[in-house]
Amino acid sequence: MTLLEAIGARHSVRKYKDDPIPEDILSVLRDKVREINEEAGLHVQLVTDEPKAFSGIMAYGSFSGVKNYLIMAGRKGDDLDEKIGYYGEQLVLLAQTLGLNSCWAGLSYSKIPGTYELADGEKIGCYIALGYGVTPGKGHKVKDIKEISNVSDVTPKWFSKGVDAAVLAPTAVNQQKFYLEYLGFKDYSKLPKVAAKPVFSMIGYSKMDLGIVKYHFEVGAGKENFEWM
Repeated sequence: MTLLEAIGARHSVRKYKDDPIPEDILSVLRDKVREINEEAGLHVQLVTDEPKAFSGIMAYGSFSGVKNYLIMAGRKGDDLDEKIGYYGEQLVLLAQTLGLNSCWAGLSYSKIPGTYELADGEKIGCYIALGYGVTPGKGHKVKDIKEISNVSDVTPKWFSKGVDAAVLAPTAVNQQKFYLEYLGFKDYSKLPKVAAKPVFSMIGYSKMDLGIVKYHFEVGAGKENFEWM
């Protein structure tokens, strides 16, 4: 399964089977976690065979059977939420290509002592549930691409493909509070520019959502075709 195929196949899953994740798949995930932590300066942690985080008093939202999850953490800063979204979705789509299901969780979990470490100045942004879903989940209603971008007959095909991938990005309560804008060549740039902007949300998580959206857009459009503004 390619990453683009994973974008189309992946849906949020909250109910999981008791099947353990094989060690070879966990090894691939751990390698990617190490790579992300080194590249982005995050402190992502993979927790396995731990059933309490999604079964406590905070675990509302119909979660069941969750024993494996990613703790998305990093140093506090204005860019942390966007980085968590961008790199967390890399792990989510990798998991999908490996046959796993997943679900982003902003609040629906309990922090279990002894399952994570935080250095001074770090905080947890969210959790991501992983495992074999009881079902593969189902698609959600998405906005028209012209509501979330300036795609038109004159924008490049790669931009349209990027928007098509971005509109499938998971966002908090499916709010899709973002806007993608093709800007063309700016200030003698070698590649055309694209802007990705969060839209105000009463719910929050718009910066984290934007990171997820930007990664989807890159997969669909091809990073070699543009530069972020």
